Amino acid sequence: MSNRENHRGGNIAWRLLQRLRNYELWELFALFAIAGALWLFAAIASEVRDGNTRAFDRTALLALRDPTNPSDPIGPHWLEEVARDITSLGGTTVVTLLTIAVAGFLALTRRRSDALLVIASIAGGAVFSAVLKLGFDRPRPDLVPHAVDVYSSSFPSGHAMLSTITYLTLGALLARVQTQRRVKVYLLSWAVAITALVGASRVYLGVHWPTDVLAGWCVGSAWAMLCGSVALRMKSTRDKKIDC
Repeated sequence: MSNRENHRGGNIAWRLLQRLRNYELWELFALFAIAGALWLFAAIASEVRDGNTRAFDRTALLALRDPTNPSDPIGPHWLEEVARDITSLGGTTVVTLLTIAVAGFLALTRRRSDALLVIASIAGGAVFSAVLKLGFDRPRPDLVPHAVDVYSSSFPSGHAMLSTITYLTLGALLARVQTQRRVKVYLLSWAVAITALVGASRVYLGVHWPTDVLAGWCVGSAWAMLCGSVALRMKSTRDKKIDC
């Protein structure tokens, strides 16, 4: 190898190192996390298209039903009512009202950039979810009666995806202005818990296959992290300009 080639290789490595230094640790972590979530979504989608998840989906869905009466979810009657209440937290009506309320509050408190982030993240996620549903067009489960009315296709779960985007975005937004780590953990823990409960309720009520919910969680997490990373990068850029 000639000296010129060695010099060129050294320049490329140096430029790559400089670019990596321009990114903060949280940005690198976010990039890897987003890539991992999208890879997992693609893997699930591929298995679903090939029909390889049919046995798993059927087994998991029927495990939540009375073996002697598949129309009856396991557990007491009140648990089914609780599941309906929880599942509404990921519905379009609740998510829309919550988005308008939070964005309005942020705008009134002169945090317009955060208000735009909330609107863009959640509204964009809703559009993305609709596009994915149209693209895959997977039928809803037909093994058991649906405990709530549904109108769209099954994959990925819109409730799981929208709840992930909404509550992770709002949880991260609230955690960002807190100084105590335990408060940050508390807020993010509730965001994750609500997301998990909404997704689980969709399977319990028989309106989604488990892989629908897993896919919704994956792509919803990737979308929320992407929007959050863009917002933090913009804030960091503004702060640097102010310091200059």
